[in-house]
Order: sequence, then C-alpha cells, then structure tokens
Amino acid sequence: MCDCFPVAVSPHEPPPAPTTRDLRGELRVLLSWRRVFNRLRAVLRSALVTFVVLTATLWLMPGVASADIVQTLGLVLLVAGTGAVLRPLLLVGIVALGGWGAMLLGVVAQITVIVVALELDPAERISGLPSLVIAAILAVVFAAIIDWMLDSGSDDTFVKEAKRLMRGVRRRQMRQAGGPILTLRRPRQGTEPGLLMLQFDGLSEPVLRWAVRAGNLPTLGYWLRSGSHSMVGWHTGMPSTTPASQAGILHGAFRQIPAFRWYEKDTGKLMVTNRPRDAATIEPRLSDGRGLLRDGGVSIGNAFSGDAVVSLLTVSHAALPGRSARGWAAFMASPYGFTRALVLGVGEVFTELHQARLQRRRNLQPRVSRSGAFLALRPASMLLRDVNISLIAEQMARGAPAVYCDLVDYDEVAHHAGPARPESMRQLESLDRMLGVLERLAPEAARRYHIVVLSDHGQSQGATFRQRYGETLDGMVGRLSAPDQADGPATPAEESANEPDPPVAPLLVVSSGNLSLLYLTRFAHRLCRAEIDEAYPRLVPGLVAHPGIGLVVVRDEDGPVALGTSGLHRLRDGTVEGADPLLPYGPQARADLLRHQDAMHVGDLVLISSVDPVTEEVAAFEELVGSHGGLGGWQTEAVLVHPSRWPVGRPELDGPDAVHRQLVEWLDMLGLRTQPVEADELEAETSAPRLSRAHDG
Repeated sequence: MCDCFPVAVSPHEPPPAPTTRDLRGELRVLLSWRRVFNRLRAVLRSALVTFVVLTATLWLMPGVASADIVQTLGLVLLVAGTGAVLRPLLLVGIVALGGWGAMLLGVVAQITVIVVALELDPAERISGLPSLVIAAILAVVFAAIIDWMLDSGSDDTFVKEAKRLMRGVRRRQMRQAGGPILTLRRPRQGTEPGLLMLQFDGLSEPVLRWAVRAGNLPTLGYWLRSGSHSMVGWHTGMPSTTPASQAGILHGAFRQIPAFRWYEKDTGKLMVTNRPRDAATIEPRLSDGRGLLRDGGVSIGNAFSGDAVVSLLTVSHAALPGRSARGWAAFMASPYGFTRALVLGVGEVFTELHQARLQRRRNLQPRVSRSGAFLALRPASMLLRDVNISLIAEQMARGAPAVYCDLVDYDEVAHHAGPARPESMRQLESLDRMLGVLERLAPEAARRYHIVVLSDHGQSQGATFRQRYGETLDGMVGRLSAPDQADGPATPAEESANEPDPPVAPLLVVSSGNLSLLYLTRFAHRLCRAEIDEAYPRLVPGLVAHPGIGLVVVRDEDGPVALGTSGLHRLRDGTVEGADPLLPYGPQARADLLRHQDAMHVGDLVLISSVDPVTEEVAAFEELVGSHGGLGGWQTEAVLVHPSRWPVGRPELDGPDAVHRQLVEWLDMLGLRTQPVEADELEAETSAPRLSRAHDG
C-alpha cells in the first residue's frame, strides 16, 4: 500500500463537460453485468430482510391475524415504496433542523416509514397508532440485528451508505461549480494532497506495538509491515491528559493546561475541561490564530478546535453539527446509521455486563466497578465513533485540506477494564477497522489523502488509592489538616461535565488520574512550603510519609522540590538528598516536573501516586483501573504512525508542542499552510507570550 489514499477530482478544478463518447462509455459502465448484478443483489437482500422482519413483527404482535406469504410480499413492496417517497423528504427535514433535530428525526424517520406502510396495508392487520408504533419499533430493531448478522459484523453496509453520502456531496459541489448536474463516470483522479490525522485516545506505544505483533490490527499491521508507514513513540510529559495534549498538538500551548481539572485562584473557579462552558473559556487562552487547522481545516470530536474553519462535535464549541453537516443528518436518517448504532449499542451494554461478571468470577485484579454511568458511556462511544467516521467521509468528499479527529472508544473502555485487557483490545481492533473503512472510501474523496495516526497519551494500570489504603485521597488530606482547619474538611473536585461547581473549601483536592493538585483557597497567590506548614503543620509530612504518595512537589526557597519518603530532589539544579524519589518515574521525570511547575494555575502542592518498580502499576486517586494524568507506567508513552517517506525533523518528540511543530511541518511540506513554518515561529517569538505567571504571586 502507498502512504496515501488514491482519490478523485480536485475541488479547485471545474469538471470538464462530458462528450458523446464519454456518455456512451459511462452508460456501458452503468449497464455492465457486474454493476447490474450488484444492484439486483442489494435489492433482493433488502426485500428478504424486510420480509423476514415483517413476518416476525406480525407474529409477535398480539391480536394480529396470520397472513399468507402473498399479503406479506405485498407489504414488502409497500414498505419499499413508502421509503422511496418519505426518506428523501425526512432527510430534507433533518438537514433543515440540524443538531438535536437530526438525532430525534433520525430514529423517527425509520419508524415513520414502517408506520405509514402498515397504515396503508390493505389487509389492515394492525390498527391504532400505539400498536402501529410498537410494531414499527420492533421492525426497526429486527432489521438492524439481521443486517448486522448478514454482514457478519462487517462494515459493508456502513461503507455503502457513506459512499452514497460522498457521491451526493460531490454532485452538489459540481452543481455549485457550474458543472453537469449528473455525471455517471467516476471523476478523474486529482493530484492535490490532503491530510487526515486520527487520534486514538489513550493508546500507548507499547500496547500498539504488542497488538500489531499479535496480528490483531490488520490495517495498521499491513501499513507497518509493507513499509508504507513507520511508528515512533513520543513522550507526553505531565499532565498526560487529553486536554493538555490537544492544547499542545492543536495550538502549541501545552503549558496552559495543568491537569484535567484545576482551580483558578484569580477567578475562584473550578475548571473541568470536558464541560463545554469551561472549554470555551480556555480556548481563547490557547489560540493565537496559528493553530494546526487554521488553513481550511476541520476539527471533529476534539476538546479544542485548533483554529479550524469547521468544528464538529468539538467541546469548546458546545454544539452538535448544524445544517451544513450533511454527514450528520445522513447518518441519523440512514437505516444503517443511528438506528443501527442504537440497537447495537444496547448489545454493547449486555456485553459489558457479561465481561464485568467474568472479571468478578475470576477475581481478576486490579478491577473497578463497571456499572452506573459507564454502561451508558460504552454504547455512546461506539455511536460517536460511527458518527465521526461519517463526518470524516463527508469532509473527504468536500475536499477539506486537513482533518483532525479524536476517537475515544479505546480510552473509555480501558479506564474501567484495564489498558491491555481483552475488552480494550476489542475496541482497538474496531478502530483499526475504521482505518480500513476510510481506505475503502478513498476513491470517492476529492483529494489524495495521506493519513497519520497518533495518540494523545497512554494509560497506566493499577488498583486505586482507595482500594489499597481504605480511604480516598481527599479523606486522608482532611485527616491531616483537620486539627488546624476551622472552616471544614478538604473537598474533592471530581464532578461530571454537567454538575455545578461545589462550594469551595479552604483546602481543595483536585485529582486527574494519579495526579492531584491541592489548593489552599484562602490565599490568592501560590504558596511556598513555609506558608503551607504554617497553615497546616501536619499536611506535608503526612503526605510524604504515606506509602501511596510517591512524590510531593512544593516550592521551597530554592525553587520547586520533589519530596519522597526517603529523600528529596531539587528540580532546578538536580541536587538529591537521600534516596532519589524520581527514580521510579524514569529519566525524564525531572524535566516533566519542572515544565509542569511553569504551567498556569498549578496547585500549591502537586501529588503523584507511588508506582510499583516491578509492574509499573500506579494508584489512581480516581476510581479507574486504567488511568492517566501524572507519571509512572505507560501513561506518558504516546505513539505516532506516519508515512515512512516523510522526514521527522526531531528524532525525539518530547511533548505535545513538539508534535504540533512536526505536524505543521508536514502540512507545510504538502502545501497546506498559507504561511511557511519559519514565519509562524518568528511571529510566535515576537508576539506577546500566552503564558502568564501572575497567578503565582
């Protein structure tokens, strides 16, 4: 395989008018035996599925008289005719409504077709709107299950629907460009390049290498074995979280984000990066107008936009795709889109319950509860994956020069199952299948797309802090600070994206994986060790002595110092007293901690859990068996898969900002940046710095 997708006509060149000879050739292609056979096979399959679905539905409905085969076949034709008339009208309505309207009408469209067909049934076997709706819902569910079984779990029908969407987009572009309204021939291949950047959220380099060697990822494995692509690891630094990494990758502003959650003393706000209102507040701090996607790029499913022209399902923009995103509407309206994903998502819930039960029966350790909100997250992530691929397909048809999309399936499951457990590997395999889907969609695209696969961080496994020591971190901090605290105990900050900020306590514990930031909120500036000891004399010694705390980082008179149970490490000059507490965290720990100390709104105290020197397991301060945010294990070992012939300007990619520069250089190499990299860097050096340390006092 080559390092790019062979694709179609350039969007900047008007299509040539077809000649008589061209039209004859196109008709021969259209009427070729293979195409006719494929169309007949699709029609017969659709009729067979509809016949089986209607037969089963009528049999299950109470009080419905049995009907002969001829009557049911007549109903099959009625459903086909009703769908041919109603679906285009419903799709127009879905496109007009956009956003939430598409989600609602996506399901309603499928049900409406069946309801109308049953109402028009001459046999009048079902009467009354409630019965009609129930029968329609059963039929839609059965159809989704049968289609999935016929495809043996493949993505054939999804690919066919995506191709139909892409061809529709191209036809509309031809009309807008003044070309022929209808052309039967496939457009000639173009030469303009494009770049797809697909982020496999939470995937570490060691896990990916192991999965490729095991032969579980046929698409990525073929790319790497054939030599078309190369794999390199890169070091994320701290915090190893999606928002921080994307702030760097998309905007080159990694140090603006100290964790997944943090407290801002100057505004008195607790910031949570998966809350749209907080992400919208944060993005202007990151953006200088020179983001990764500024030149006509598209952001799909990310935390921040990267200065993209089009942002779809991006948290900082806090909106579902609107009327212009036909891929969203088409996915919702298609029988193989939202309805199929919804039905299969229910199956994912039962799969999750079964897998969690197996873990309990085998007494697999470490493990955490996999009930509650996670039961909804698992099918939601699968639905989001299919939506994202549909949106990518639409942008490929439109000829977007660069697309960056975050696919979260693996990360969500690995948090609760473990980063290398079978359930997580299954999600990784599904993402590899999506790469194969994009390969199959490439001939319908408007550019010659290259593809880069990267991750934003890895994950580290381990029993949680509460499981190991019988109390949460905030409970322990409350104990250590209680004698000196008149205003109340320590308060954890782990609310979800939709919950309001809790009341701010004098001592606030804000955790992200095995990283925790502690804030003394009564003080407007960042405190040093002496000031903390004066306010809470037992706090720092108690934290340092606890076996679950590997590092306590605090500012001293000589700068930041990392304290461990048996020694300390002065980060500024590298002086070590006693046993070096940084040794279990790898050779880059000192640089990571120093860089983190310069981040905006970092805590008065920074805590990192202990790490097992043999298993490299960490103790997350959240109830997650797979975690990331701090240091230790594989959480800082991200990966980048790129076309082998492309130069890597920096042998060691250290930090998300370095990955940002590398991606910008590749975009520049492809001619997809309006301004050379050198000019961007010069502007960045001469403009006012985005990093302000006024909050440190």
